[in-house]
Amino acid sequence: MERCEVAVLGLGAMGAATAYQLAKSGVKVIGVDRYHPPHTQGSSHGDTRITRLSVGEGAAYLPIVRNSHRIWRELEALSGESLFEQCGVLVMTSSPDYDAQDATDFTHRTLQLAHSNGIEHERLSAAQIRERFPQFSPVLDSAIGYFEPQGGYVRPERCIAVQLKLAEALGATLFKGETVTQITSDEQGVTVTTDQRTILADKVVVSAGMWSRELLGQPFDRLLRVCRQKLFWFELEEHARFAPVSPTFILHHGPGDEDLHYGFPPLPGEGSLKVATEQYSEASSPDTLDRTVSEAEAREMFETQVWGKIAGVTSRVAKSSICAYTVTPDGDFIIDEHPHLKNTLVVSACSGHGFKHSAALGEALAQWCVRGSSELDLSAFSLKRFDGQA
Repeated sequence: MERCEVAVLGLGAMGAATAYQLAKSGVKVIGVDRYHPPHTQGSSHGDTRITRLSVGEGAAYLPIVRNSHRIWRELEALSGESLFEQCGVLVMTSSPDYDAQDATDFTHRTLQLAHSNGIEHERLSAAQIRERFPQFSPVLDSAIGYFEPQGGYVRPERCIAVQLKLAEALGATLFKGETVTQITSDEQGVTVTTDQRTILADKVVVSAGMWSRELLGQPFDRLLRVCRQKLFWFELEEHARFAPVSPTFILHHGPGDEDLHYGFPPLPGEGSLKVATEQYSEASSPDTLDRTVSEAEAREMFETQVWGKIAGVTSRVAKSSICAYTVTPDGDFIIDEHPHLKNTLVVSACSGHGFKHSAALGEALAQWCVRGSSELDLSAFSLKRFDGQA
């Protein structure tokens, strides 16, 4: 029997941050992961993840990502690792169906949030986009852009590795390659059963990503879906023209959810551009998730998302990868106490946009475990919003 004050189940983006912040607070913490993080089996990999202060998904996220930016810099100072590249972020709408009066357009929402929250930014015309960022010379004349100089990308594998290393240095115990099979709670505390041991904790934080649905039971088994996502790194043309400092980007090029992709600047020495989409129509499971990428999928990605939209990129795939989003019905996070398990806090159903927030959420969850509440207002992510939904 292993005993601790807090057990953290799942050591990806949220779990690594939480374990580190708990250990930093002097809490006796045990972390468990079924693999050896950082790894490619969940949602927290792929070399780069977008971060931006004006989060078009909603105003509730803005204080979280701002705190994360602070913590990434603190972690860099502690570790000597480069974690956060502040290259700027460019959000664009370049669509034949673009409506300048459509307030629901993602670029418009991002602009409005930045304006109302005092976030440094620029509104760019199509001509300004082409002049500053020649890789986007194909944008339509009606295109609009939002440029945020404080945005950029974080390095997920490095972020996880650094936080876990620091957590262990501060006294955390991490059990890797170990699968949690059951969680129960009673007046003695929370009992976590794995395939190798039993852990008795005063409190538990479940950050198990796509394994949460089966592990947590009701109501999570009806609220969470696992959606397979494809990541591609396309080789660049020999004489491709990119801005000296290229931003991360999000491009809407049509009216549908499928008419969107996001990507990153070419990393030094790699000669490729990472581009990906998001899909929420087809659900999978941890056991059935297809982790291979077919040639047909690569061809479709290039033809529908890259060709005629990003200059200087070839159809040759340098590498590809699969990751899984754990998706809620409304696309927002679930961060709340488990309704049936005492002293069990649930996080990491983040619908594909959680990594940029993970450092700050780890800090907030540690505060919640120690004090019973967090400095950040996380009420927008409560389970109560789903009451009565089938």
